This record gives sequence, C-alpha cells and structure tokens, in this order.
Amino acid sequence: MKIFSIARACVALVGLWVSVGAASASAPPLFVLNSLEANVSVIDPVTWTETSRIPTGKEPHHLYLTPDEKSIIVANALGDTLTFLDPRTAQVQRTVRGIVDPYHLRFTPDMKWFITAANRLNHVDFYRWDGKELTLVQRVATSRTPSHLWIDSKSTTVYSTMQDSDELVAIDIATQTIKWRIKTGAMPADVYGSADDKRVFVGLTGSDSVEVFDVSGREPASIRKIKTGSGAHAFRAAGDGKHLYVSNRVANTISKIDMNTFQVVESYPVPGGPDCMEVSADGRFIYVSSRWARKLSVVDTEAKKVVRQVTVGKSPHGVWTLQHAPR
Repeated sequence: MKIFSIARACVALVGLWVSVGAASASAPPLFVLNSLEANVSVIDPVTWTETSRIPTGKEPHHLYLTPDEKSIIVANALGDTLTFLDPRTAQVQRTVRGIVDPYHLRFTPDMKWFITAANRLNHVDFYRWDGKELTLVQRVATSRTPSHLWIDSKSTTVYSTMQDSDELVAIDIATQTIKWRIKTGAMPADVYGSADDKRVFVGLTGSDSVEVFDVSGREPASIRKIKTGSGAHAFRAAGDGKHLYVSNRVANTISKIDMNTFQVVESYPVPGGPDCMEVSADGRFIYVSSRWARKLSVVDTEAKKVVRQVTVGKSPHGVWTLQHAPR
C-alpha cells in the first residue's frame, strides 16, 4: 500500500511539474525596455522572474508588434536602430540600422506604413513597409520634440504630440503633409484616439491632466481637461472599449478614465514613477514600468493595489506582451 501511495504521489508531482512547465511554455513573456542600460528584460509571467536581458541599441524607449505578429520591434532612439524580437521565444531575429532617432513608433492599421517620431531631431518619418523591409519615403519637419504617435482607424491621419512646443500636430498620411496644429497644455506626451476617431486624448506630463480634443471637424478643438494627477503621461486601453488608463508619473498613481463621461472612475497607487503600461488579456492586471524604481509593477485592479514587483534594469520604459487586453 505504501509503495502504491508513493507511486501515486510521484505521478502527481510529475503531472504538476509538466502542467506548470506547459503553462510557462505557452505563456508569452513580458518585455520591459531598460532605457539607460540599452537592453530588454524578459519576464516569465508564470514564475514572475527575469529570465534574461537582451542587448539592444542605445536608449530603447518604445516597442511595437509587427502586423503579422511575428516580431516585436524595439526602437533604439540613440542607437538609430530597430531590434526585432520573437514575441513568443524572446529570440533576437535581426537588427535594422540607419533608422534615424526612432523614439516612438506605429504601424498604420492598413499595414502600409511604419511611422516613427524622431524626438531629438524634430521630425516624423514615413517608411514603406512590405511585410519585411522598411524604406524611408518621407521626412516631415514638425515642431520641437515630437513625442508620441497615434493613427486613426482608417489610416488617414497620424497625430503627434510636440513635447517642448506644447502642440498636437495632425499629419495627412496620403500626402504626408501637416494638416493642422493646435496648442495643448504643458509638455504633452502620449496620445490616444477614441474608437470612432472623433476624439483624441493627450497626457499633459507638465501638468496634472489629460486634455481631450474634438478632431471630427475641419478644425480641432480642445473640449475638456480631465484632472488625473501630476505628470499625466502614458495611456493604455482597459480592454472594455469604454475606459482608458493613464499613468501619472509624478503623482505615483494610475487613473482609469471613462472615455464617454470624461470622468476618473478609479485610481490606483503605484510607486516609483509609473510610466508605460500593458493590460492582461482578462483586463484584471496592469503591468507598469516603475521608471525611477527599476521595477516592473503588477497592479491588481480588483484589489486596487500593487501585488507584485520584479526587479529590472535602469529607467524601465516600454512594456509589452503578446497576451494583452484589446486595444
């Protein structure tokens, strides 16, 4: 009887080990960009450990998934390079050189254009994307310090914030020329558009608010400022089509905004200068880079608190995983 019991216990333990291993193998990693170390932390979302650090070019700040979901592109602003990573295995696929100052990056929804904001050089670049290679087609001079980009659902307009001239600029994608510009509050950073393309939300890092613009007409108009917290900076959709998260880097909080009523409906304390975010596929957890604390912080939106932290590198910025809530 004891022999059979031991055997059953061993089988159970082996089964548990296999199931945990399978879960780990099936769960794609989280990527955290360490801007001041020129590398990427790879986080296992099952064991919550850093499994490796991948060297990149200088100052990786943001990252984006290719339309075919085969590559994560890391934009290395001071390295003038792009690092392509496998989003499932975290293996380096290739490095593309000669991409000037790629601070922020986006693909158009129609998958025809790859667009970058050259933060230190004051221009937005349009690259033709054929599914594999990038070819520079147009360089659009902007105002001072283009920061973040947003592209509408019809691939007609790209919006870019101008961090040091306090502006929002709209660029026509077909002609690759500036359509209009409008003044914003202090130090605009991230930008996010509503699903119907009628409104654009801008985080005011030099203030304590998110500014809302009506872009449905011929001329844009500022229609609301939503007070969230000092250093309002980066956005991520909550995944329900109704709410938007914004990180307040100075206030050490994340605010949840109702995009229809323009009200803050929840607030979560997050230490260490919360910056870029990702949201779990089920919408319950926010993964956020705590910029000044060298941590990836995990916020439980039901418990309304940080429930886990993982040590990463210096000045962690962009965060991404393949299994995320709908944008």
